[in-house]
Amino acid sequence: MAMISGKIERLVVLLDEGESAYEAALLMSEKGIGSVVVTRASQVIGLFTERDLMRLVVVKHRDPAAVRIKDAMRTDIVRVAPREEVAHCMELMKQNQCRHLLVFDGDAFVGIISLRDLLLLLVEEKEELIRQLTRYVAS
Repeated sequence: MAMISGKIERLVVLLDEGESAYEAALLMSEKGIGSVVVTRASQVIGLFTERDLMRLVVVKHRDPAAVRIKDAMRTDIVRVAPREEVAHCMELMKQNQCRHLLVFDGDAFVGIISLRDLLLLLVEEKEELIRQLTRYVAS
């Protein structure tokens, strides 16, 4: 089974907890991403996603410019290590009903991995298996 280390997104958008949901939405839109990592005094404390924006701001008719991301973010973030296996990460996402995992090497934050990243890893792994089997059958 493949490990996630090759697909960890290390160029992550960090945003202070005091910023607005509107600012987070602008950044996610500009960067074409689905989440921002929330910090307090340069420490990772949560995750704010498009889903949080919809569920906790838009649907509740709250003004995104007035809502601080600290009031709408997930603080129950799920952490994994860089050498974690894809299957375990997918199970964690299923159990925690999330689409992003934060990657820490010990106490150091190193990046994020999304459900999309995991699916790409699985597809690549299956494609390699097909190539190997095709070579075997053809030889």
